[in-house]
Amino acid sequence: MTTQRWQSQRETITDVCRSLVRTGLVSGSSGNVSLRLRNHPHDLVLITARGADLDDLGPHGLSIIDMVGEPVEEELPPSSESALHLRIYRGRPDVGCVIHSHPIYATVAAVAGREIPPLIDEVVIKIGGPVPVAEYGFPGSEELAQKSLASLGDGMAVLLRNHGLITVGRTPREALENSLLVERLARIFLYTTLLGAAHPLPEETVELEKELYRMKRAAESMDK
Repeated sequence: MTTQRWQSQRETITDVCRSLVRTGLVSGSSGNVSLRLRNHPHDLVLITARGADLDDLGPHGLSIIDMVGEPVEEELPPSSESALHLRIYRGRPDVGCVIHSHPIYATVAAVAGREIPPLIDEVVIKIGGPVPVAEYGFPGSEELAQKSLASLGDGMAVLLRNHGLITVGRTPREALENSLLVERLARIFLYTTLLGAAHPLPEETVELEKELYRMKRAAESMDK
């Protein structure tokens, strides 16, 4: 019954997983994806199973859990990073999808502990500003989940110190696009730093674009 009820959502997540592998944002089982299932009276979460190979993931290679991490009619154990996903969903009602990936350039910035500044306009408008770095927390721990949400704030992306990248979105498509955008930004950041300096956008431009970002999010929340 569960599989039939959420079949289209399962297929959406498997498509996202394959896109992550195809674009080089993850390899093998090194990443996880989840989707909020708006379910009355309590939301549920569809998430990749623990140790799942994202390149060979089928609709049945997923788990459904509630907002405290308890399984719902599923036999597969959920991702070891479930606490991170759930903490974001509980703290950000606007978020419909969470993607945890390990892209090369974004992870370079995460290992260096370097926030990625707003170098191009679309990053501020779509991500909400610079991409911050959450302080290190052990993988799968509640500490990591708390630090990640605190650093994410009202933005759409956060680097995990010595680990990787988290992006969110209202939809899986938006979360995936945000992952690709941050990785492109990280690559630009690295190359321009090698040339001598990475010059952020003018401060007044960043503030204006942050306001556009907030207006966009507010309009989307009214459409829910």
